[in-house]
Amino acid sequence: GAQQVRRLLPDSAWLFILPPSLDALKARLHARGQDEEDTIDFRMSAARDEMSHWDEADYLIINDQFDAALEALQALVRSLRLRTGQQQSALQGLIEDLLT
Repeated sequence: GAQQVRRLLPDSAWLFILPPSLDALKARLHARGQDEEDTIDFRMSAARDEMSHWDEADYLIINDQFDAALEALQALVRSLRLRTGQQQSALQGLIEDLLT
Protein backbone atom coordinates (compact mmCIF):
# COMPACT_ATOMS: atom_id res chain seq x y z
CA GLY A 1 0.00 0.00 0.00
CA ALA A 2 2.66 2.53 0.99
CA GLN A 3 4.72 1.72 -2.09
CA GLN A 4 1.72 2.44 -4.33
CA VAL A 5 1.16 5.78 -2.62
CA ARG A 6 4.84 6.61 -2.96
CA ARG A 7 4.64 6.02 -6.72
CA LEU A 8 1.67 8.40 -6.91
CA LEU A 9 3.26 11.03 -4.62
CA PRO A 10 7.02 10.81 -5.27
CA ASP A 11 7.82 14.13 -3.57
CA SER A 12 6.13 13.20 -0.31
CA ALA A 13 8.08 12.48 2.88
CA TRP A 14 7.76 9.04 4.45
CA LEU A 15 7.88 8.46 8.18
CA PHE A 16 8.16 5.16 10.00
CA ILE A 17 7.35 4.92 13.70
CA LEU A 18 8.82 1.92 15.49
CA PRO A 19 8.10 0.64 19.00
CA PRO A 20 11.07 0.49 21.37
CA SER A 21 10.86 -3.33 21.39
CA LEU A 22 8.60 -6.22 20.44
CA ASP A 23 7.87 -6.78 24.13
CA ALA A 24 6.72 -3.17 24.49
CA LEU A 25 4.50 -3.50 21.43
CA LYS A 26 2.92 -6.68 22.75
CA ALA A 27 2.39 -5.09 26.17
CA ARG A 28 0.65 -2.13 24.51
CA LEU A 29 -1.65 -4.46 22.60
CA HIS A 30 -2.51 -6.32 25.80
CA ALA A 31 -3.05 -3.05 27.70
CA ARG A 32 -5.73 -2.00 25.21
CA GLY A 33 -7.80 -4.96 26.30
CA GLN A 34 -9.50 -5.20 22.91
CA ASP A 35 -8.12 -8.40 21.42
CA GLU A 36 -7.86 -12.08 22.24
CA GLU A 37 -4.41 -13.64 22.46
CA ASP A 38 -4.62 -15.20 18.99
CA THR A 39 -5.50 -11.81 17.50
CA ILE A 40 -2.56 -10.23 19.31
CA ASP A 41 -0.26 -12.97 17.99
CA PHE A 42 -1.54 -12.31 14.46
CA ARG A 43 -1.03 -8.57 14.86
CA MET A 44 2.49 -9.09 16.20
CA SER A 45 3.35 -11.23 13.18
CA ALA A 46 1.95 -8.61 10.82
CA ALA A 47 3.83 -5.88 12.70
CA ARG A 48 7.14 -7.73 12.31
CA ASP A 49 6.55 -7.94 8.57
CA GLU A 50 5.62 -4.26 8.34
CA MET A 51 8.60 -3.20 10.46
CA SER A 52 10.96 -4.92 8.04
CA HIS A 53 10.24 -2.03 5.65
CA TRP A 54 11.54 0.66 8.01
CA ASP A 55 14.47 1.45 5.74
CA GLU A 56 12.13 2.52 2.93
CA ALA A 57 11.15 5.58 4.97
CA ASP A 58 12.80 8.98 4.86
CA TYR A 59 12.43 9.51 8.61
CA LEU A 60 12.38 7.20 11.60
CA ILE A 61 10.96 7.81 15.06
CA ILE A 62 11.17 5.35 17.93
CA ASN A 63 8.03 5.62 20.05
CA ASP A 64 9.68 4.93 23.38
CA GLN A 65 8.57 8.02 25.29
CA PHE A 66 5.31 9.39 23.88
CA ASP A 67 6.12 13.06 24.54
CA ALA A 68 9.52 12.77 22.86
CA ALA A 69 8.07 10.92 19.87
CA LEU A 70 5.32 13.52 19.55
CA GLU A 71 7.88 16.32 19.71
CA ALA A 72 9.93 14.65 16.98
CA LEU A 73 6.83 14.26 14.81
CA GLN A 74 5.85 17.91 15.32
CA ALA A 75 9.39 19.03 14.43
CA LEU A 76 9.28 16.94 11.26
CA VAL A 77 5.93 18.41 10.20
CA ARG A 78 7.19 21.94 10.86
CA SER A 79 10.34 21.34 8.82
CA LEU A 80 8.40 19.82 5.92
CA ARG A 81 6.17 22.88 5.81
CA LEU A 82 9.31 25.02 5.35
CA ARG A 83 10.48 23.19 2.22
CA THR A 84 11.10 25.63 -0.59
CA GLY A 85 8.46 23.98 -2.79
CA GLN A 86 5.87 24.44 -0.07
CA GLN A 87 6.94 28.02 0.60
CA GLN A 88 7.20 29.03 -3.05
CA SER A 89 3.49 28.88 -3.79
CA ALA A 90 2.49 30.46 -0.48
CA LEU A 91 5.06 33.27 -0.66
CA GLN A 92 5.39 33.82 -4.40
CA GLY A 93 4.43 37.51 -4.19
CA LEU A 94 6.89 38.22 -1.40
CA ILE A 95 9.69 36.36 -3.15
CA GLU A 96 9.09 38.29 -6.38
CA ASP A 97 9.07 41.60 -4.47
CA LEU A 98 12.33 40.74 -2.72
CA LEU A 99 14.09 39.76 -5.94
CA THR A 100 12.96 42.64 -8.17
